[in-house]
Amino acid sequence: MSVAPEVEVDLDAAFAALGDRTRRAIISRLTQGEATVGELAEPFGLTHQAISRHVGILRRCGLIQQRVDGQRRPCRLDVERMQELAGWITEQQRQWQSRLDSLEDHLASIQKERTR
Repeated sequence: MSVAPEVEVDLDAAFAALGDRTRRAIISRLTQGEATVGELAEPFGLTHQAISRHVGILRRCGLIQQRVDGQRRPCRLDVERMQELAGWITEQQRQWQSRLDSLEDHLASIQKERTR
């Protein structure tokens, strides 16, 4: 199955963003609900600016969204985007499982021929 080049770039950005432990922790925190950058920074011992950079990366690749609420700018997980990534992973898993099943069948047929 071929993936369009723009989708590949999109996947690259999302998976690169998820390659960082702090950004994965931010994503995990946002599964519990919206949070401001200050709230996201609390467990890390990082500056507000450092967390803002992580949030910016996650926002640019579409994994989170930020809205203006008066003086607050709460972040939330983009569930649809996460489902797209999960769908891609599921498709890869399905393809590999099919290949492994074929290999298993092939090896079983070789073994059967040897025992004849």
